[in-house]
Amino acid sequence: MTVRVNGKVVTPGGVIPQGCVEVKGDRISAVAEYPSVRDGHWIVPGFVDIHSHGGGGHTFTTGDAGQARAAAAFHLRHGTTSLMASLVSSPFELMRSATAAFAPLVRDGVLAGIHFEGPYLSADRCGAQNPEFLRDPSTDELTELIKIGDGAVRMVTLAPERAGALAAMEMLTRQGVVAAIGHTDGTYEQTRAAVAAGASVGTHLFNGMRPVHHREPGPVVALLAAPNVICELVADGVHLHEGTLTFATSTAGPERCALVTDAMAAAGMPDGEYELGGQAVTVSDGVARLSHDGTIAGSTLTMDAALRSAVAAGVPVPDAVRMASTTPALAVGLGDQVGSLQAGLRADLVVLDDDLEIVRVMRAGAWVE
Repeated sequence: MTVRVNGKVVTPGGVIPQGCVEVKGDRISAVAEYPSVRDGHWIVPGFVDIHSHGGGGHTFTTGDAGQARAAAAFHLRHGTTSLMASLVSSPFELMRSATAAFAPLVRDGVLAGIHFEGPYLSADRCGAQNPEFLRDPSTDELTELIKIGDGAVRMVTLAPERAGALAAMEMLTRQGVVAAIGHTDGTYEQTRAAVAAGASVGTHLFNGMRPVHHREPGPVVALLAAPNVICELVADGVHLHEGTLTFATSTAGPERCALVTDAMAAAGMPDGEYELGGQAVTVSDGVARLSHDGTIAGSTLTMDAALRSAVAAGVPVPDAVRMASTTPALAVGLGDQVGSLQAGLRADLVVLDDDLEIVRVMRAGAWVE
């Protein structure tokens, strides 16, 4: 059976104002002009979120498979057709059990992979990460996690200044796992050394990083300047001022900037009390902060809202779509499967109205209820 979805189709080459995406089975079979279309909805590729801790009242951080399924289902309704499960700093026993629990979900396509944000992070820039669990990178631990995951572990965030970090980044890169730089007090030179060691993603750029100084540029400038590094941006109006968002986008370009949610369980939920990595979180006016000191603790963002926020800040729709879908897919090695509307790729797409609100979501050729 062939399904045709008509409208303003956003492709890697630009917008087809009168276009059609043809779907056969779970694949895109063709993308073409369709002159009879008049003023249709936006048709964009399914969103790819490479940094999320949960949503809809459910969390990835405890390693519970049922919670993970529910969080993925919540984000799917908001257009995220490929979702990475991000863990926070935790004991190795939890890292092992979470990997074992989530690996079958990755094989089944519920999750796009596992992301360890910690525990190999800076105590000075730990943000909402639990300082109790921070430690130097261990290649033995990482090797065991990669073996348990059997392809499920896709990304690990490390602070390059920690002892053993460069060796860990080199090992991860050899194993086909993305090494990301984040929660770091490292210098410009230390960040450049990490990029040379294979790091290719900057975890939520600006946040959890030594700030820019004109005599010590720090990690932000090093990451923006590195041509092979993709920089995550949390476009919720809290993590980044819109001027910072557009500055980063214009500096690195949409092909090197990836919108992420950094969402926690409170995404899509009422204000109130929550938990993240063993620490109490209070959500007020949709902003999540650690209860004891007010540090930003993830977000309540969804990818459709991130797209709208980027466009409202002045990013053109095609560029914002690239940042929400194509670029993050490429960042974690999924660009040959998802992230753009091209023949042969999985039929993941989102139909948006002129206000960029969700109308319908398709994943693997099936409409999401």
